[in-house]
Amino acid sequence: MTETMIEAHGLTKSYGKPSARVRVLDGLGLRVPRAEVFALLGPNGAGKTTTVRILATLSTADSGTARVAGYDVVADRREVRRSISLTGQYAAVDETQTGEENLRMTARLAGLSRAEAGRRADELLARFGLTEAARRQVRTYSGGMRRRLDLAAGLTGSPEPAVFFLDEPTTGLDPRSRRELWQVVTDLAGRGATVLLTTQYLEEADRLADRIAVLDHGRIVAEGTPEALKSKVPGHRLDLVLTGRDAYTRLAGRAVTHSPATLTLGLPTDGTAAHVRALLDEVDPDRRDVARFSLHGASLDDVFLALTGHHAPRTGPAAGTTKESSHV
Repeated sequence: MTETMIEAHGLTKSYGKPSARVRVLDGLGLRVPRAEVFALLGPNGAGKTTTVRILATLSTADSGTARVAGYDVVADRREVRRSISLTGQYAAVDETQTGEENLRMTARLAGLSRAEAGRRADELLARFGLTEAARRQVRTYSGGMRRRLDLAAGLTGSPEPAVFFLDEPTTGLDPRSRRELWQVVTDLAGRGATVLLTTQYLEEADRLADRIAVLDHGRIVAEGTPEALKSKVPGHRLDLVLTGRDAYTRLAGRAVTHSPATLTLGLPTDGTAAHVRALLDEVDPDRRDVARFSLHGASLDDVFLALTGHHAPRTGPAAGTTKESSHV
């Protein structure tokens, strides 16, 4: 059997005063094998960061058990911390130091000698594409460079961590920096590391994860490969941009997605040309109500909507295939 690197059973966690406790995790369980990228996908408040904090030994669950790299997160806290790297939502690097100085410092804190720390810093700067910026102060780095340096700092120890926790690592990054970080995550898994990634970006989960768990109100409401999750919803959706409010109101009852602000409705379809033509003729026989239409393959946003009753709050570029045309 594949070795399990992250395992949790029945995790619960509540915050607040005794008279007004808010349950953030409600019996959460998961299992992540070695060398897998596992994504926790959910909106703000779903429990993603709380899950990471418990697994990384920064917080304690009210009930339930968890093991990371074979160690219990409560009884074997020291061993867990030696086996993991944690990258939070904001880069934890010293902006007044250079990139090289940051890595030398973290390597020394990890127990390496001065000479070993220097060699390790040089190796990681090259691996993360930061050699040219090695002697610049980190305050001059772009957001993507800081995130890469932050990840590199988590690798300064020896041996390298077996498990990486990345809590919304691409928040605030521009598209190019986000893609660069995606490559870093792919490379980590390719070297045999296990990665648990939390994200609100649907494309990010679709692109990186071997498996995805959809988290809502502290519970995992669905889990599987991206393709398996997308198979839970109709294969295609026809989005119609209506010409007026009357047409929008008339057709809203048969739509699966609604956007009143843009007068856009999404109708389920099998995606074939015959069905799309028939659907357009049915809803707009006089060809006056539909200004534009677009055909979408099933996306994780559709899955999220079907499972939670609302869209994920933020998305990157659409993961599904889209074709747009005009109804003429």
